[in-house]
Amino acid sequence: MEKIGYIENNENRVTKRYCQTLDLVNDPEKIALYKKYHQAENIWDIVPQGLRSIGIYDMEIYILGTRLFMIVEAPVDFNWDEAFGKLAQMPGQSDWEAFVGEFQKAPEGASSTEKWQMMEQMFKLSEIKK
Repeated sequence: MEKIGYIENNENRVTKRYCQTLDLVNDPEKIALYKKYHQAENIWDIVPQGLRSIGIYDMEIYILGTRLFMIVEAPVDFNWDEAFGKLAQMPGQSDWEAFVGEFQKAPEGASSTEKWQMMEQMFKLSEIKK
């Protein structure tokens, strides 16, 4: 894989960042479909609409094999549990979760917040003054 990096435009705002991980089922065909349904032209309209409506500025998902890594950028006063509780009640969201649940290595019927595991930050270069 080429090491190209990813350009970001943070619009000069302070944000809260959340990092999460999730594993997919080890099936190349299902992984290919999962990737397909996360492309801009194939994503269900309710997904970006719902995420934006609860205050999320940006979300990125990266993949390596069956491992997913997600970065969420939100306002500093963002309350994860409250926002995602609201999202889960929006029309079509449970259908989306059921659909992607077929590709994810998680208990059947698990909610998004049950499937995606929050990661702990253990290093940040900008905070080291050496």
